[in-house]
Amino acid sequence: MSLSGKTLFITGASRGIGREIALCAAREGANIVIAAKSAEPHAKLPGTIHSVAEEVLAAGGKALALQVDVRDESAVKLAMEQAATHFSGIDALVNNAGAIKLLGVEHLPAKRFDLMYQINTRAVMVCSQAALPYLKKSSNGHILNLSPPLNLDSKWFAQHGPYTVTKYGMSMLTLGMSEEFKKYGISVNSLWPQTMIATAAIEFELGSRDVFKRARTPLIMAEAACAILRSEQRSISGRLLIDEQILREQGQTEFEHYRYDPQGGALIADLFLD
Repeated sequence: MSLSGKTLFITGASRGIGREIALCAAREGANIVIAAKSAEPHAKLPGTIHSVAEEVLAAGGKALALQVDVRDESAVKLAMEQAATHFSGIDALVNNAGAIKLLGVEHLPAKRFDLMYQINTRAVMVCSQAALPYLKKSSNGHILNLSPPLNLDSKWFAQHGPYTVTKYGMSMLTLGMSEEFKKYGISVNSLWPQTMIATAAIEFELGSRDVFKRARTPLIMAEAACAILRSEQRSISGRLLIDEQILREQGQTEFEHYRYDPQGGALIADLFLD
């Protein structure tokens, strides 16, 4: 199935992986709702909802830029209504917005945990609730959460337990919603990268771009996301998928072109993957 004419509501779509998913779907002629907080240029972070809207149009899609804080359920509900009115419905919700701070319980300020919980776990519920009335009406509704497989090895809790909890919460909601929304024919999945992805979030959390030499570009996540969103009749649902895994399932065997630096060293596995 093509994404042509389908409407995707993507949170955190002003940069990084969210932006790349928007452009991937736009190249197939999709309608893209760019829902993010970034309406004005940032001194250190490139991209706004408006710049991505221009890129979506240039790529062949249709665009609606909406400034939205996913922590505000009233704002989220209004944005869904605006999107559904503008494009006559919503076919897919991509919960891409995220917050990260890799600190343990001893040193993490409570307000930072609140931020991660609200933007990661809670926003999945808030956005999914708001999108549900429109997804029910779609002939092929999807919810895709950018969250990891549930690896309960204690090493993934030892140094950054609070962050791990908020991301695993997203994945547990994936499993729950897939069953809960089965009666509506809505597919619900999670997607996570096999390797580190070269994004501004990683650069600022780690303090440098050095890791980019051993990372992949966001394109691999975007193409994996689009492959999932093309699937029909819940043929893919309730799965905590890895980008390379789903692309291999679709018949792809070549992945070198996703490298950020073709001359870089061995790729670094992402968090939560052994």
